[in-house]
Amino acid sequence: MNDKLHISRLFALSSDNRKYSFSVPLKNKIRIGKRDYTVQLKSDDKYGTYILWKNRRYPLEVVRSRQNKYEILFNDISYIFTVETPFSLQRMKVINTRKGKPGLASVKAPMPGKLLDVLVREGAPILRGEPLVILEAMKMQNEIQSPVNGTILKIHARPNTNVMKDDVLVEIKAD
Repeated sequence: MNDKLHISRLFALSSDNRKYSFSVPLKNKIRIGKRDYTVQLKSDDKYGTYILWKNRRYPLEVVRSRQNKYEILFNDISYIFTVETPFSLQRMKVINTRKGKPGLASVKAPMPGKLLDVLVREGAPILRGEPLVILEAMKMQNEIQSPVNGTILKIHARPNTNVMKDDVLVEIKAD
């Protein structure tokens, strides 16, 4: 019996809430909405890394990657997205519906401490895993991350203030 989980499709969730799917291993097809596009990911000494689509080269550079979150520069435009398995995508939906108010996530202080910095602003889009605030506790700085994709609804925390465990720091309208 094969105990390994075989994943044949992954999803990219962009910071502007678009969902893209692609097969694993990459078979030169990407789905945007309900349409499939044939693309080729290429790399050579002359052009670097690029995507070839309809006989045109579009430069591609991975600017930053952390766990399942990526920032790429594609054709001189920056894109931030997360890569999710079908399971993690479904899990995000379930978690979002279990929160107090449907579509609302309250991010609470996990421990008492001093809030050093607020890294987001109200109305800004946010991806799951992106940092929201920096909390100092027991002489260590802790980056508190967004549990969901969404939009920053309300910031309750202020820099250089003390917070208690379970104080609401940020509210996010989940997508």
